Amino acid sequence: MTHLWVRAESRPNEDRVGITPEGVAALIAQGMTVTVEESPSRVIPIEDYRKAGADIAPAGAWVDAPDEAIIFGLKELPEDGTPLKHRHIMFGHAFKGQPAGRVLLKRFKAGGGSLYDLEYLLDENGRRLAAFGYWAGFAGAAVSLKAWAAQQQGSICGPVRSWPDKEAMMTDLRAALDGTGRPRPSTIVIGANGRVGTGASDLLTAMGCSVTKWDMAETASGGPFPQILMHGVFINAILANPGCPVFVPAEAVHPGRALSVIGDVACDPTSEFSPIKVYDRTTTWAEPVLRVTDHPVLDVMAIDNLPSMLPRESSLDYAAQLLPVLSRLDAIDAGPWGGANDLFTKHQSEV
Repeated sequence: MTHLWVRAESRPNEDRVGITPEGVAALIAQGMTVTVEESPSRVIPIEDYRKAGADIAPAGAWVDAPDEAIIFGLKELPEDGTPLKHRHIMFGHAFKGQPAGRVLLKRFKAGGGSLYDLEYLLDENGRRLAAFGYWAGFAGAAVSLKAWAAQQQGSICGPVRSWPDKEAMMTDLRAALDGTGRPRPSTIVIGANGRVGTGASDLLTAMGCSVTKWDMAETASGGPFPQILMHGVFINAILANPGCPVFVPAEAVHPGRALSVIGDVACDPTSEFSPIKVYDRTTTWAEPVLRVTDHPVLDVMAIDNLPSMLPRESSLDYAAQLLPVLSRLDAIDAGPWGGANDLFTKHQSEV
């Protein structure tokens, strides 16, 4: 019998969950066992999962879960170096040469476990079967505009938080933009046809910004792309892969540009494939932007759990996309699960 163990997220400011109580009930009706850990911050109360028929466990109990249990979370595990013996479903960020990713792969190698990376659950056409992309783009564009508004006041973007819904987020953002007394910035979104780009474009349009939308056709030349530097705000919404062109080279920090905010929603600065070459680390909720230079000012927003700023909407959307895939866990060696495991095996063999 397949046993799915939904762990509590250990990362601060991570309130999302990848399955709803209704989804738990559906998997139990299918014959699975589902355990859900208690969490002080999860956007959906634990009692709702209990009523759905899930077994309840304390937060962090997954380390002692039965060996056959499949551990399901979203963001990274505690970085304590311990070997990992279970099969884990999560966003691993381990297949593009990231230093932390190599450490994670070594932990799996030491423990004999395996990683089914949510980013690489793909259909037969190579398209992701479930993604938080829309809400990542929506929230990423919002924080980028907050950074621009702070610049107009001679400041830098302060700490951000989660909002109860997108209307509350937009109300706060509109007030910040109106408070500058200046026209909205011109913006450009690259990857505009995808989920991330659509979310970003929708937020920017709702805030009254002009939006230049680029996708593969506009970047097919390979660059350089001086047009990007002519916009006040640039949102990077593409998933970087080998051969990805550079959108913002290191020398773009020099004067002679209008660009003052980069929202790198893809947020993979330690990968050699990153198309944004002016920064080298992610940012946080406490410090949402990295000020690259003051002459003239250039800030980079690179928060890697943006959808958690709208935890309820993003969780419900993602869980609905993922449930049909979770229902196929009894065939974990085939289909999209088998493909994800093959990719893990390939990269683990290289560490």
